[in-house]
Amino acid sequence: MKVLRYSTQIHKWVGLVVGVQVLFWVGGGLVMTAIPIETVRSEHRLKTSTPAPLPLDQILSLSEIAQLSGVPPTRAELKTTQRGPAWVLFPLEGKPVVVSAATGRPFSAMTAHEATRLAVAAYQGEAAPSPAVLLEQAPKETGRDGPLWRIDFHDAERTTFYLSPETGEVVTRRSGVWRFYYFFWRLHILDFKTGENFNHPTLIAITALTLGVAITGIILLWIKLSRDWKVHRATRRRLAQKA
Repeated sequence: MKVLRYSTQIHKWVGLVVGVQVLFWVGGGLVMTAIPIETVRSEHRLKTSTPAPLPLDQILSLSEIAQLSGVPPTRAELKTTQRGPAWVLFPLEGKPVVVSAATGRPFSAMTAHEATRLAVAAYQGEAAPSPAVLLEQAPKETGRDGPLWRIDFHDAERTTFYLSPETGEVVTRRSGVWRFYYFFWRLHILDFKTGENFNHPTLIAITALTLGVAITGIILLWIKLSRDWKVHRATRRRLAQKA
């Protein structure tokens, strides 16, 4: 009887506390399984393109680039971009430095017209873009630092492209679908600040309490089924005796 009484109290009151979060978990899980992750990432809105071969005869060596840029890199990456070949230099400290592989100097400032043109060239669809806006500080939803060009498209998902101001590459894609998905993701892990930490004490505590609700629920179910089975057997014995 003590087990029944304690299990009932724990199941009732703890279930009342964690019930809303369990609802968020189930609702968030439904959203995250119902919406394809490719749609969340707006992969269907980015054109597939084959990068142009690097013009190796026009590219400066890494040692020349390091000397001209004044950046001693610990790592370097050479790549093709929409504005020409680029070296990305990773110094020992600080942010990566992007320079033209042909000159060793930073790329010229990108205009709003050029940013819009590059975004439209990378976009898969017929929706018209809004004028490009240069953001001096990248929004939190991009997960990046520094300035970015933002171009919004008037499609059903309200797609947004964020472009690198140096190379014109689409570095981040966001949409209304992504923001809807991410809202439920933050509810799911209870991290409303960054949406990345799922090891914080609040989530661990609520998960432990929910486990307690599940265990006491199993205990209550077992007791209920045992009683029902005893009643069923007793009823069968009485009927057999009468027969």
